[in-house]
Amino acid sequence: MTKTIAVVGLLAMGLAGAVLAGQVAGRQRDYQALLVRGDDALGKDETFDAIEAYSGAIALRPDSMLAYLRRGETYRRRADRGDLEAAARDFRRAASLDRLATRPLEELGDVTYQLQRYDRAVDAYERSMRIDDRAARICYKLALARYRNADIDGALAQTVRLDDRIADAYCLMGVCLREKGRTSDALRALQKAVALSPALIPAREELADIFAAVDRRADHLEQLQLLASLDRGHAARTIAVALAHARARRFDAAVTTLVGALERGLDDGAVYQALGQIWLETALARGDRVELGRAREALERAASMPGATSEILMLSGRAALEEGDVKTAERRLQGAIARFPIEPGALLLFATVAERQNHFDDARRALLDYEALVVDDADFVGHATKIAALSARVADQATAAEWIRRGLDRDPQSAQLQALARVNAGASDPSGRVDRRREN
Repeated sequence: MTKTIAVVGLLAMGLAGAVLAGQVAGRQRDYQALLVRGDDALGKDETFDAIEAYSGAIALRPDSMLAYLRRGETYRRRADRGDLEAAARDFRRAASLDRLATRPLEELGDVTYQLQRYDRAVDAYERSMRIDDRAARICYKLALARYRNADIDGALAQTVRLDDRIADAYCLMGVCLREKGRTSDALRALQKAVALSPALIPAREELADIFAAVDRRADHLEQLQLLASLDRGHAARTIAVALAHARARRFDAAVTTLVGALERGLDDGAVYQALGQIWLETALARGDRVELGRAREALERAASMPGATSEILMLSGRAALEEGDVKTAERRLQGAIARFPIEPGALLLFATVAERQNHFDDARRALLDYEALVVDDADFVGHATKIAALSARVADQATAAEWIRRGLDRDPQSAQLQALARVNAGASDPSGRVDRRREN
């Protein structure tokens, strides 16, 4: 009887073990199937289904580094939906489950860099480098994160350790050296970067900036031209070349550059704006009515495009004003001062046009808005005088007195303001008494 019970017990234990083994094997099969399903969904960019599958795999295997890693990568793809925080949590969990794996740490560094938490990105990349210090890619990312974290010395030290065949490393080195004020060394590093990778746009942008700063105009223009050829789809590149020509007084070359952009299909308001500006400048310099007409046509085209800025509308108004079309100028400038952000110069130009049309209140309001907008007005006394005079024209003696006082505080010897003070005091006091203390 005892033997029988023992045999039955052993059979039961074996059966239970077999059932448990079967359950474990089944869970493993389900786990693998969910990973495959998630990978398949991710391959089709069906991120919601992929997250659901990976979450199921995590429920079956909470200790799975791979499932957390894959789900984190899926969340990262959904950055535009605000899922970067979720991605960072999964990468941290994956890194904690396998402390010798570098990929979760690299992904964590990448996500925190995207979130502009550069100190955390530095920490993640450093932890990865402690596991494998031969990974050139992570070494570069660490240098870049240190730079973004305002650790220029640390970034520079890191770039020195990078492979001397990596163009991006030399580019970053050049940026760091420039930050340190070592312009000559920065130029050498950036020139090495473009020698290794002639199409490296960030390095050429830095070179262009440095050449402009040290007034090497020919080299500056050469880099701008190379950038425009490398990035032909962006009008700003071609405009930069044209404006560099214009600054060097090569107006014909500037115009040719912009016309070429239009012929290539860059039908952009900014191109028309730059073309109009250059024609307007040359027309005023040469007294050329033909170029003035071209300037107005180009600026009208730019001003009529959706999203025309306050500056474009101001330039269009100025061109109309130069041609003597005051009513059109006033209308364009009204649009310019109603479009935010307002170009401050538009307020001054509108005040001039409005006063010419005898719209004195509109003119003074534009000047008042200008003074409220600018931080430091170089012609404060002149504008204060104009505001006071226009206020007197519309019988607002209180505002006139206020701006006379402000102007005299800045320039007590202004003859115009002193004369306005006498007139304004007489207008305010029918007896004709004038406060002599201000005159003295």
